[in-house]
Amino acid sequence: MTDKFPEQIAIEKKLPHAVYDWHAQHGDRTLIIDGTHLLSIATLLKEQLGYNFLVDLTAVDYLPRKPRFEVVYHFMNLETKARLRLKIQSDEQVPTVPSLTSLWPIANWYERECWDLFGVKFEGHPNLKRIMLYEEFKGHPLRKDYPKTKRQPLIGPEN
Repeated sequence: MTDKFPEQIAIEKKLPHAVYDWHAQHGDRTLIIDGTHLLSIATLLKEQLGYNFLVDLTAVDYLPRKPRFEVVYHFMNLETKARLRLKIQSDEQVPTVPSLTSLWPIANWYERECWDLFGVKFEGHPNLKRIMLYEEFKGHPLRKDYPKTKRQPLIGPEN
């Protein structure tokens, strides 16, 4: 087990039960947090700890593991070049997490992509609709239980 890192200490000071687990394998600082505290933790990271860049967000489907889904956020402090990864676990059929569009406008596109491909719902997102696939597409193709031979509605050239 590694020593706690400064971001973790700051988060635990403000939200004592928000961090479930952590590691720093290969130098990658990772916190597994309670998803209900995401907005508070992200605000703390941005406004007090200097993480001013949301590098990426994605999801991972670990079917059949429980909890099944993880939503993964990568943050960077552009001044110090420090990086931090947050993970939120969800076992629901429709995993739901708060939207970060109010803090980082780029989250708008990342969250739409994650919704489109994994079916993760982002509460508070201003326009959560498909971005990679067409609106008539049924399901979320990066889920492990998505049937790869599933037929989809045809769209004509006029659409």
